[in-house]
Amino acid sequence: MQELSLNILDIVQNSVKAKASLITIRVIEDIHADTLTITIADNGCGMSEETAKAAVDPFYTTRTTRKVGLGLPFIKMAAEMTGGSFSIQSAIGVGTTVTAVFGLRHIDRMPLGDMCSTMLTLVSGSPQIDFVYTHLNAEQDFIMDTRQFKEILGDVPLNAPEILNFIKDYISENDFPFVV
Repeated sequence: MQELSLNILDIVQNSVKAKASLITIRVIEDIHADTLTITIADNGCGMSEETAKAAVDPFYTTRTTRKVGLGLPFIKMAAEMTGGSFSIQSAIGVGTTVTAVFGLRHIDRMPLGDMCSTMLTLVSGSPQIDFVYTHLNAEQDFIMDTRQFKEILGDVPLNAPEILNFIKDYISENDFPFVV
């Protein structure tokens, strides 16, 4: 994968598969600490400690359609290649939190990529799930919470074309460009 947003999309699919009803995606740019932190948390079915440890092995997967699972191992490797770190915390019946910390200015850090398209793909594909996307740096913050949209829209589904266009415009107009 050439962009971190595609890794985020892949990892969030695990949360969808885990029957999460709320998924949070947090991107924090810290210029002073020279870090880019991506955290994906869900309230899905969670994993045992043994499964969470195995999840970063590329030859371990719970999928039946292929024999390898590269999402978590790839983002772990990408973070560590920049001098960063990776962690996964999970508890059965509680959910899972994946955190990847990247060296912000490291030459090997992939670009963040198109978070607008990533969020639109997630919302359109799983409109029943609540997504909270947060992008923070020292000067700005952006939060998109689908629960707020649902409260206003009532029974109108989030994946209706005119609603997806609104969400696209909302993210495009309010999320700020990546600093580095």
